[in-house]
Amino acid sequence: MHFEIEHDACGIGTVVQINGKQSYDVLDKALHIVEKLEHRAGKDASGKVGDGVGILLQISDDFFRKTLKKDNIKLPEHYGVGMFFLPRNKLLLNQHKKMFEKLVEQEGCTFITWRNVPCDESILGQKAKDCMPSIYQAFVQGDTDLEQKLYVIRREFEKSCKETYVASLSSHTIVYKGMFLVSQLRKFYLDLQDENYKSAIAIVHSRFSTNTTPSWQRAHPNRYIAHNGEINTIRANVNKMLAREESMHSKFLDENSSKILPIINTSGSDSAMLDNALEFLVMNGMPLEKAVMILIPEPWKHQTMDQKKKDFYHYYATMMEPWDGPAAILFSDGQKVGAVLDRNGLRPSRYYLTSDNMLILSSEVGVLDIDEKKIVKKSRLEPGKMLLVDTKKKKLIEDYDLKNEYASSNPYGEWLDNHLLYLKDLPAPDKKTHIHSQHERDILYKVFGYTYEDVKDIILPMARVKLEPTSAMGTDIPLAIYSQNHLSLFHYFKQLFAQVTNPPIDSLREEVVTDTTIYIGSDGNLLQDKSDNCTVLEVNNPILTSRDMDKIRQLNQTGFKNETISLLFYRGTSLKEALDNLFIECDKAYRNGANILILSDKGVDEGHMAIPSLLAVSALEQHLVKTKKKTDVSIILESGEPRDVHQFATILGYGATAIYPYLAHECIEEMIQLNMLDKEVNIAIDDYNEAILKGIVKIAAKMGISTLQSYQGAQIFEAIGISKDVIDTYFTNTISEVEG
Repeated sequence: MHFEIEHDACGIGTVVQINGKQSYDVLDKALHIVEKLEHRAGKDASGKVGDGVGILLQISDDFFRKTLKKDNIKLPEHYGVGMFFLPRNKLLLNQHKKMFEKLVEQEGCTFITWRNVPCDESILGQKAKDCMPSIYQAFVQGDTDLEQKLYVIRREFEKSCKETYVASLSSHTIVYKGMFLVSQLRKFYLDLQDENYKSAIAIVHSRFSTNTTPSWQRAHPNRYIAHNGEINTIRANVNKMLAREESMHSKFLDENSSKILPIINTSGSDSAMLDNALEFLVMNGMPLEKAVMILIPEPWKHQTMDQKKKDFYHYYATMMEPWDGPAAILFSDGQKVGAVLDRNGLRPSRYYLTSDNMLILSSEVGVLDIDEKKIVKKSRLEPGKMLLVDTKKKKLIEDYDLKNEYASSNPYGEWLDNHLLYLKDLPAPDKKTHIHSQHERDILYKVFGYTYEDVKDIILPMARVKLEPTSAMGTDIPLAIYSQNHLSLFHYFKQLFAQVTNPPIDSLREEVVTDTTIYIGSDGNLLQDKSDNCTVLEVNNPILTSRDMDKIRQLNQTGFKNETISLLFYRGTSLKEALDNLFIECDKAYRNGANILILSDKGVDEGHMAIPSLLAVSALEQHLVKTKKKTDVSIILESGEPRDVHQFATILGYGATAIYPYLAHECIEEMIQLNMLDKEVNIAIDDYNEAILKGIVKIAAKMGISTLQSYQGAQIFEAIGISKDVIDTYFTNTISEVEG
């Protein structure tokens, strides 16, 4: 089972008492919702074991005080509660308990007690019972900064005791979940049957995993979110988030970096990793709803919206790519509860507001029997929109008011005007671009494997009609590994596409939600709002022309420095040695201040070969991720190799920010000279680039991805016929069922 491609199709719901008044009724209604979502909860063949069900609640102060009072334990004013899935092994269990108690004391808090959570194991199916953990609650005393302290303690504990899973550890919320059928959650946890347990917030989730292995840990809710959908760009998001550890700074992070990093636990599901990122931003002082707006932005590029809001999204887009894919997400920190829908609206959510000041939201209607007379408003979440309840302020905040507040908090438009550069506005040098002679070009065609079909059936039609040529839906070409011809590396990679619950996007009719913008340069500090964070170069089409390349090479402003790194190596040198030398050269350029690395295979001759462009880009991308430089450096590829849409898609998908296909462009110019194409050269090249771009957008759309910024580095491919060592080293985390 490949955990990196695990996704779910689930049921979600929340009940919130808007005025913050806690009651058992809120909890009870939420449990009723999840019990109605059986059709959205997976189960095994026996029908006795579910994929997972859970509930997130406020900590019920009265309940826990009364419960612990029976054991003569008095809770202090400030305390937190943790829900732990500990090992069944007694020795390990005691070791992990002791380790947690020690870490609590080290962080200046006081450990109070453990509580063995009352459970009814008899209702479980055999598979759930066999892997059931020992479930305990831990109580910790602290001060007003307890929430951050608990985060630090948990991160240290997770790194020390990997066999234990911490479902929640907070002074505000607690999560009860497990490997249940929807009807078993209430029956299993006796706390949930006790009417003394009162909460103003309840979020429920029933898991239906389409291609995953159910477990106690993978049940939702996570610590902040319950998620129905998939994050299709998760690999790129995670790689960039881990690399940002070097570029992000805050007082809290600088003081605790060795304890809390890495930000993301890469063994988790896509939902869990999104939860990790959200929690990290909140712990560093970012408001919960603002963090969600940044991670899952609405489609702002082509939409008519207030300029301040557009500037807000634009500013943060220079530092954070969307976590893209169909998703309906509920989130809560114990005071606020929110819901957000993906930019395409592919996971519907409906909600009611009642006369007794209650919000009831679910992935479908009919989950609760509500008297029609009590319903004040019926509505649905719209694509990209957010709904928020603040129980402390006792009000529901609509999308416009919520986002307008944050959009107005800083002069984002002014910051963009002062620091953001646009490729189209940069001055172009007046020198002529070097063009290879016919003899040199004929040699390059052979070196890079061009065929007559490539030129006549692929490059020519795109330059002529600005569209990728249509071909047969099926293909009888042998897999590259079985071919008698020496095919390029691109042929060993197959595009993944949307399956089962993950709808593709119609990139033609839904163009308003797509965005081809990419940013070149170094990311700013996401944790601190400041004007120079957006000192990057904005490019609307990552397929560059010679004029674009000249502009970038000539760019000499504060915050930008480019260096060209050759992909050539001597014929007697091994490819591994050539790649190692490439890393050395790139590291040297980085130390010299370069943040735009131009990988070029120009100059091939009798004594020099070029590293295959896809291998060079992916290998360098993985090197930059491992050395935490990824968000400080952009990779531009200047290559004669790519010429069709699939090749450009793989290069972008494995980490390049932009591509200049000089040989394909020279080929177009040659065809014009030979009267095979009746067009002005620059127009023909622009049309070819546009056709390539449309093709890449279509490929991303087949996976439910809307933005090229998120597609870049997302590795949405499967490799067939490549050695595991090569995959693990240079195409890390790429799925490969069949080795070479």
